[in-house]
Amino acid sequence: MKNYETVFILNPVLSEDQMKDTVEKFVKVLKNARANVINVEHWGLRKLAYPIQRKSTGFYNLIEFSANPEVVNQLETEFRRDESVMRFLTVTLDKYALQYNERRRKGEFNKKDKTSQKTRKTEEELAE
Repeated sequence: MKNYETVFILNPVLSEDQMKDTVEKFVKVLKNARANVINVEHWGLRKLAYPIQRKSTGFYNLIEFSANPEVVNQLETEFRRDESVMRFLTVTLDKYALQYNERRRKGEFNKKDKTSQKTRKTEEELAE
């Protein structure tokens, strides 16, 4: 079994409940195929880099899972069948990506905490 990460963008016209139902549908597809779902993240409504289907925003979602390679084909087929999915990308994770994702889930990369500490230090240094 390999580790995978898939990011997909859902149509912004969907309501919050419809978006969550759609994500749950894809998680069920993975679980029915005996995949181990490690992490599901809802990144929320974000602006796209360029318009897709005449939409400038979309609901970003991430699913991290471990499964056999055949499961990825099933999942991507479901993405293609669902009209609410605007784009998707599935990648295989190597050992470094697994370590990074584990640390990210623990919250080691919170930029707000580090930047606020740096600004406090520089303000204190300026005061001296």
